[in-house]
Amino acid sequence: MFADVPDLRPPQQSLAAGAVLLHGFARGFETDLIAALRDIVTQAPFRHMMTPGGHQMSVAMTNCGSKGWVTDRRGYRYDGADPETGKPWPAMPPPFRDLAERAAAQAGFDGFAPEACLVNRYVPGAKMSLHQDKDELDLTAPIVSVSLGLPATFLFGGLLRKETPRRYRLEHGDIAVWGGASRLMFHGVAPLADGEHPLLGRQRINLTFRKVM
Repeated sequence: MFADVPDLRPPQQSLAAGAVLLHGFARGFETDLIAALRDIVTQAPFRHMMTPGGHQMSVAMTNCGSKGWVTDRRGYRYDGADPETGKPWPAMPPPFRDLAERAAAQAGFDGFAPEACLVNRYVPGAKMSLHQDKDELDLTAPIVSVSLGLPATFLFGGLLRKETPRRYRLEHGDIAVWGGASRLMFHGVAPLADGEHPLLGRQRINLTFRKVM
């Protein structure tokens, strides 16, 4: 789906207490989002980070905002500077911040003020294993996750890794928001199927907004 194709799905879908899927919510922002994304990647290119266990992630990443999420042999953490250049991460573009705040409010989380946006680039075959977002000091704020490009299968589980996750199809422009009782739910992305998106080609871009401090 893209800007001039009608989205016939219901506008909002409940995933769990405090977790919702906003179908097509970002589609009206896509032109500004993609332009801003290109500027970010020019300043801080995508890279495949290493996990503390020494495994290279299949998803390529970069960041924008006052903090950026990084991983290497020393562990998972937030840093105000890009470790590859030593320079601050690119500032969060106004269209990014505006969309994140609007989506959070639509999901029932007024006053969301994201400090970090982790930008993930999936190509066919790339995936994200089940994990919790727990490196933030402020766990009262929600996670806002924007999908652009190829469709993906979002895995949304429970508070224990062993709980079988439910599977949801994410289309271009969909936004998942989870907080409150669902803030520490395990989640991930199944291996991306091949395809061609009319705006972004053979890739999926995920913008994950977080309040860190």
